[in-house]
Amino acid sequence: MPIRPENVLRYPANWPAISLAIKERAGWRCECEGECGRGTHPGRCPNVHEGEAYGTGSLVILTTAHLDHTPENCDPVNLRAMCQGCHLHLDAGHHAVTRSTTRARILADAGQLAVDVGEAATPVMPPARPQTRRTGPGPDTEQLLLDLPAPEGTRP
Repeated sequence: MPIRPENVLRYPANWPAISLAIKERAGWRCECEGECGRGTHPGRCPNVHEGEAYGTGSLVILTTAHLDHTPENCDPVNLRAMCQGCHLHLDAGHHAVTRSTTRARILADAGQLAVDVGEAATPVMPPARPQTRRTGPGPDTEQLLLDLPAPEGTRP
């Protein structure tokens, strides 16, 4: 994902090399195992860099995600190679906070008076999306069993 101009200085000078090392560690395949909260893939995401994305067929671009959303924290434990879909879902809450802060700044710059309601006015990260892991058969082997009443005049 492109780095926003206002955040460029938050990344270390060797970020391209760090990002490359993470993608190589992952074998150029998305490392997400549900951290993103999409719930669309049991276990590790199947998307491979420059391959077709499962479900959409779009081109996969592998990115490097900070699990704690802090560009300064480049510890390999905090970094995951992620397809753009998983990365966007992982960052959804962070993007909502950034969007709220940006809108407030634009209104203030335009002369909108701010109402100080204390802590309630401070944007916070929403809770992480619940993670569910499938156990048992996958969606292509599951059967839907319906408990339907027997037609009248027949024995159960």
